[in-house]
Amino acid sequence: MKNFQTFFTYLISYFFILLFVYASVSKLLEFERFQIQLAQSPLLSAYAGFVSYSVIIIEWVASILLLIPICIRVGLYLSIVLMSAFTAYIFIILNFSDFVPCSCGGILEKLGWTEHLIFNAVCILLAGIAIFLMEKKIPVRTSKTALTVSTSILFSIILIIGMFLSSEYVIKKENNFTRRFIKHPLIEHQSIKLGNDFYYFAGFDGHNIYLSNQKYPQQLLTIDSSMQRKAVVSARIETDHPYKNIRQIVSDKHFYIYDGSVPILFKGKLGTDSTIRISYKDAFFNDLKVIDSSHFVIRTQIRPNNHLVLGVLDIDGHEKLQLKPKILRKQIDGLFDVDGSMAYETNAKKLLYTYTYRNQVIVMNSSMHVQQHLKTIDTVKTAQIKTTKLSDGTYKMTAPALKVNIRSIVYKNLLFVQSNLMGRHESRKAWKKSDVLDVYDIDSQSYVGSIYIFKKDDHRLTDIVVTENYLYTIHNKELTQYKITKALSQYIKSGMPKTDKQSRQH
Repeated sequence: MKNFQTFFTYLISYFFILLFVYASVSKLLEFERFQIQLAQSPLLSAYAGFVSYSVIIIEWVASILLLIPICIRVGLYLSIVLMSAFTAYIFIILNFSDFVPCSCGGILEKLGWTEHLIFNAVCILLAGIAIFLMEKKIPVRTSKTALTVSTSILFSIILIIGMFLSSEYVIKKENNFTRRFIKHPLIEHQSIKLGNDFYYFAGFDGHNIYLSNQKYPQQLLTIDSSMQRKAVVSARIETDHPYKNIRQIVSDKHFYIYDGSVPILFKGKLGTDSTIRISYKDAFFNDLKVIDSSHFVIRTQIRPNNHLVLGVLDIDGHEKLQLKPKILRKQIDGLFDVDGSMAYETNAKKLLYTYTYRNQVIVMNSSMHVQQHLKTIDTVKTAQIKTTKLSDGTYKMTAPALKVNIRSIVYKNLLFVQSNLMGRHESRKAWKKSDVLDVYDIDSQSYVGSIYIFKKDDHRLTDIVVTENYLYTIHNKELTQYKITKALSQYIKSGMPKTDKQSRQH
């Protein structure tokens, strides 16, 4: 029995030595990225510098103690403290944080957060068993051992909770603006279950909405206003390209399939599966909107600074790519600070760009001439982000950023912005149960009001589209149709389109 106790204790000690040495060496080899991962954490952003060195030092100290026979007991207690801290950190991230950062690298790189939690809990259990087996050899009461182990675990948990409460990470907090909510703007009409949670809206027309799927990117699902599935068409495209992010968009009785990382663009007629390639290697891009069958607005990056810029892709023009570098206004780095969402309104022929990290919207015509700037109702004028340039030339955020606007869509004269901020005097309880849409009148440059969209089974709103009579949402695997009432529809103007000649003269 004594031989088993000794063997088990040494086996667990060598396991932790292997774990800590491998983990610490992995962190040292990519120390820059390790620090950035910590800085992105909502729990540790204020302590990233201190923690990045401390964790590596403690892992080495624990490994050395576990190598020395007379210090193994102390090393096991230190292992429990370290693994308990990791476990408490993961538990808080999964259950109380609004932002889940990237998982750690090294030996556990392939594990997700839940798997990390289980792995750490098993490690704590093994270390505790090894300690109890060791202390059977010395005149120490079991109750005292249990108290010491419990105290070690409790100390780690309290330490992490203290960091969680005191770290200066960005959270949703009451801001210096007040919302007014439109009374009964929507009536939930009906919902249907989708096959998976990878769907997004590709577009709509007078009778149908169209959904594509990130998992099956060549498929296009048609659903009519009675929420009946009409057709699923899988488009045929060239297969000899290194596709990474295939997307679809529907416009004017046609669908377009594109992947800006190739870069390539296909066009097909709705209801058919055949496509023709209309653009190839004309411009790399990470977002695209259709103006007409030959003109597209794209967002791309330019070298050497990798700044984001907007541009026009004219597939029939002599100069196919026309960059517009002065539209997006740099504040900090020209990359993250100008990130945002594009929306195009086919009736009024307006293109809108809503910044993600500040309260600004750019309104342009179809030729990308800036007509006006709008402000969302929050008070964040300057992007609250911190970034650093890595040795390989890429940029990373070094702290959780304050996300202001999640997404935006436009219908006729109304802009709908899904906001990430809670306003003054809002009900925190209602805020946690809902997503909020702030509605703006583009023509009058005014704030119309706000709408709560309640979460579905605690799932947030992942996409939205507005048509003449309905507002549609996607929550996880559920598509919901809301009837637009007069309280909201009274703000929607006819939005009669201008002629192409009039539009391009602006």
